[in-house]
Amino acid sequence: MKQTKGLEGDKKSIIKFEFNPKDGIDNPALSLAEDTDGEGVGEPRFYLLSKGSMETFGFCLHEELGCQGHIIRQVELGGLAQRRGLQDGDRLLQVNGYFVDHMDHRRVVQKIKASGNQVLLAVLDGDSYEAAKALGRDLSQMLPTDIRPRLCHITRDKSGFGFSVSAPEGVKGTFQLSVQEDGPAERAGVPPGSWLLELNGASVRSYSHTQLARKLKQSGSKVTLLVASSAVEEFYRLRGLRVMAALADTSWLPFKVRELHMVKGPAGYGFLLKEDDCRSGATGQFLWDVDAGLPAEQAGMKEGDRLLAVNGESIEGLDHQQTVLRIRARDDQVTLLVIDSAGDEFYQSIGLSPLLFFEDSDPASSSRMPSLPSPSGSPEQCHTEVGQKGLGSWLVAAANSIEITQVTSLARPSQQCCSQPSTALSPGTLLPCLS
Repeated sequence: MKQTKGLEGDKKSIIKFEFNPKDGIDNPALSLAEDTDGEGVGEPRFYLLSKGSMETFGFCLHEELGCQGHIIRQVELGGLAQRRGLQDGDRLLQVNGYFVDHMDHRRVVQKIKASGNQVLLAVLDGDSYEAAKALGRDLSQMLPTDIRPRLCHITRDKSGFGFSVSAPEGVKGTFQLSVQEDGPAERAGVPPGSWLLELNGASVRSYSHTQLARKLKQSGSKVTLLVASSAVEEFYRLRGLRVMAALADTSWLPFKVRELHMVKGPAGYGFLLKEDDCRSGATGQFLWDVDAGLPAEQAGMKEGDRLLAVNGESIEGLDHQQTVLRIRARDDQVTLLVIDSAGDEFYQSIGLSPLLFFEDSDPASSSRMPSLPSPSGSPEQCHTEVGQKGLGSWLVAAANSIEITQVTSLARPSQQCCSQPSTALSPGTLLPCLS
């Protein structure tokens, strides 16, 4: 009987916590290993990576010729990923509870980038991944289901929010919810008996019952809760992982990112782009003057929508001119991700990017993703390299030190990916060229 390297035991799964004193005890990595009677298939491992705003996650994510899956590469020596336990050759299976093995590579990178400074990854070692594929195993079945907390936005009615809170006497931060049948909380998706983790984007870990009641009263007519069932709470607690809003199921929220695919008509797309300040103080790109009957309106664009991504690439951190260059990158068509003003205000209030929770409604939509890297002026840099067999590959170095490597079917010489900028446009100006 084959034993998993570094562990002793029989057919039972063995849990091993890897603790690094430098990182603290809030989220030790969990390694699961299982004797598989010679099949050589181990179990997924979960890692919560939390970095500072000026740090990187310390690894690259590759898509490689002749290899299946999204591959962890270039794990930085002494970096965050290595300290947590990620290894070169690991295959990425989940990002924040989303199964991604089947997903377009650019979408996977986008999910990690949208996660901000914290991300929960589920990985499988390379040998186990290849063995599972050879055996025809469904990798999604190797992962626990329904392990995501739930983000719920509740609007008070005349009877209140529709839930009550109980807590052990003298204990802070432990609050269980009782939900009124067919009340506002139940309609907003709050499960009965769930545990309250965050209120309006702030952890309740240090709140007393009195402090929580005061915060709820100050919330006015609307409140946002991050809640978890007992089973979900136990899943993270046993693994030493902290539950956070970035992992949440947002299917109950009324705020959705919308995908608009437009083909330019004789009169253009029919909208104007304007740079303006957001409530958070950051700068954003907004869509105005949507012309009736033209492609933008037909695609579902609304006045005041905020632009989030162009052709599958986030515009976060880009200025007005760089955003325009991305829209102009294709002469006759463009795909935009947008959110309306109410959704934009909501996600800013809880400090999360709405792109984190965007899911394609059309599985074929990945075919609309750009096949080439972004034009110059964006945060990414790109180039092609000729390998020993003459095959070229796109290498996009992303802001979080994640790399996308896509192998092309034709050899290309080494080159810098760039475009010539058009006439400079001052921030805040309208762009009639897009109408």
